[in-house]
Amino acid sequence: MHTLFKLLLLLPVALVADVKVAVSYPYIASITKEIGGDEVETIVLAKGSWDPHFVVPRPSLIAKVRAADAIIINGGQLEIGWLPPLIKRAGNAKTVSGASTYLDLSKYIEFLERPNRLDRADGDIHPQGNPHFHLDPKNVLKLSEVIKDFLINIDIQNKIEYEKNHQNFTKKLKEKMQEWDAKMADKKGLKVIQFHNNLAYFNHAYHLINIATIEPLPGIPPSSKHTIRLIKLIHEQKPYAILHDVYHSKKTAEFISSKTAIPIIEMPHDVEAKDGIVDIFTLFDYLTDAMR
Repeated sequence: MHTLFKLLLLLPVALVADVKVAVSYPYIASITKEIGGDEVETIVLAKGSWDPHFVVPRPSLIAKVRAADAIIINGGQLEIGWLPPLIKRAGNAKTVSGASTYLDLSKYIEFLERPNRLDRADGDIHPQGNPHFHLDPKNVLKLSEVIKDFLINIDIQNKIEYEKNHQNFTKKLKEKMQEWDAKMADKKGLKVIQFHNNLAYFNHAYHLINIATIEPLPGIPPSSKHTIRLIKLIHEQKPYAILHDVYHSKKTAEFISSKTAIPIIEMPHDVEAKDGIVDIFTLFDYLTDAMR
């Protein structure tokens, strides 16, 4: 028998994942890896440091979608500007909306900030509501169960493994949620400002009050007039900090800070958005530590 063939026979079966799952964002990959274990290979399309609204559909991403056995997306139209053309160009029936191997997480979430009207004059609003729902740990609990059921549905032979991994994940997450709640307990009622309102669910979870955004409207760059109004508002209401994402320029926030002495706290929105944030647990570790 050929030597190479003998070596291949000796390799553990677990080295080869049964299912390749493409996911739109790293936080989805983190949850999926926790539940899928060795049975699932996650293929991440967007980087954690990127603006989640805008991803360039590069040829390498098309190849990733084409190779996938299934796909999990955030939904809520967060990927609307980049994922549909990517899926179309990949031509993989397993990643098309409506397929049993296509999972839209937004269908299982109660949205915050549902708009009363849909008008482009209000900026780049999302019809279903704010789509950054993974930044509330309670929603992560929901999403983990949805992903567990999805994996079982497309790979029934590994049901026991997925259920065991999900049970372990849930136990750890609930323990961490108690830790995060304790760290944030004295922050209840604090007023904050953001650049873009991507922390709506984090603020809701920990009872922070967002009084304004540096963007005058979603997706609209700050004007001088709006910036002056913000400076006046800060002097009047004395918020705790400017909570700033990692992907927008901090130039306007730094100007506001120089005029008001309000600190800027960088608040990453996703796994791998900053060094040391390697999974969903360290994401919330970072966010809750940053507020101390």
